[in-house]
Amino acid sequence: MGYSGVRGGMSAILAAERLVRRSRDHAPAGWASTEQIVLRFRLAVDRIMGEAGLYDPPTAADAFRQAEGDVLEAAHLVRAHRSTLPRLAVTEPVDPDEMVVLRRIVPANRTPDGPQLLGRTTDYTGRLLERPDGAPEPTESTVDEQVERTAEQRHPRRFYQLLRDLDLVVEHGERVEDPEPFDITRRAARPPAPRSAVLSSMARAETGALVGLWYRSVLGPDGDVHEITLGDTRHGRVPLRVVHPHTGKQVRIGQIRVTEVEGIEDLDGADEDRTRFDVGYGLCFGHNERKAIAMANLDIAWRRAAPDSPLEQLLLLTTDGLDSGGFLEHLKLPHYVTFRSMVDRKIARRKARNSTEPRVPEPFGKECR
Repeated sequence: MGYSGVRGGMSAILAAERLVRRSRDHAPAGWASTEQIVLRFRLAVDRIMGEAGLYDPPTAADAFRQAEGDVLEAAHLVRAHRSTLPRLAVTEPVDPDEMVVLRRIVPANRTPDGPQLLGRTTDYTGRLLERPDGAPEPTESTVDEQVERTAEQRHPRRFYQLLRDLDLVVEHGERVEDPEPFDITRRAARPPAPRSAVLSSMARAETGALVGLWYRSVLGPDGDVHEITLGDTRHGRVPLRVVHPHTGKQVRIGQIRVTEVEGIEDLDGADEDRTRFDVGYGLCFGHNERKAIAMANLDIAWRRAAPDSPLEQLLLLTTDGLDSGGFLEHLKLPHYVTFRSMVDRKIARRKARNSTEPRVPEPFGKECR
């Protein structure tokens, strides 16, 4: 594809960038600090980390500020930054059962094993705009320390285990078919792909694209929504461990916040066991229940899809915000040469068509025109 430079050249490009910096740096409230962004825009920071594939709140906050609140652009900045970092080690697989739960709801059961912890959410209140009154906002550590929790409350037994005890869950053999997690940061996933590649792609997908695809998958031909139920929906902290290079033992190096969801589907297919449920799984960085819920239900839809279904291709190739957004953004770049060539082809074809058309007598030709 041919490009032609912007009129004015590099000086015009630099001047346009200076306009962005000037309006950002000279805002009346000043340049928001990294700590302020992490505390006040935590959901945006978590979404950036998930779509960029790098868990580091300060880096995501800096990108959010530089992108002037554009989450997709911020994720682009963070992913570009991640590509410059060395890979020092690979952590051991995270065990979600070790999660220190900050929020846990089970919509499928009123009294599940362990408590239902509403945590930090506005899901149950009206969406009314609040004007700031100048009161200081509590920090994340202050919020967590306000309520004391027991070990059982912080590590409740998951609802999925209850369904297994009742023999109500279809068992799948992914561990045999997909023993090693597919690393989408090192090689692109293409259909047919193992389940770990599909889950990894969804975990790094653009949230809106994933939710849109999920909603399309649950809508029936007449617009009715298929029955969807959620099991455990959790947000909490899980530890990260690596194998020590000298001792060979696992060493804890830190912790990250994740959101985990179990989606439950009522099996009703002709070739399916209608006495059991299928359970899908979703886990992503930070507190992003919207993405994790879509992941869990799309996990089931992907497993149940027909061999010729385009769902896997859509999940692997179209939900990445940087890929789709990058293609869209490139349309704003100069396309003078390519569009001029299209115009020339149109004119040439018109001339060729007119030259081969039979000549109409003048009287009739005037009437036709």
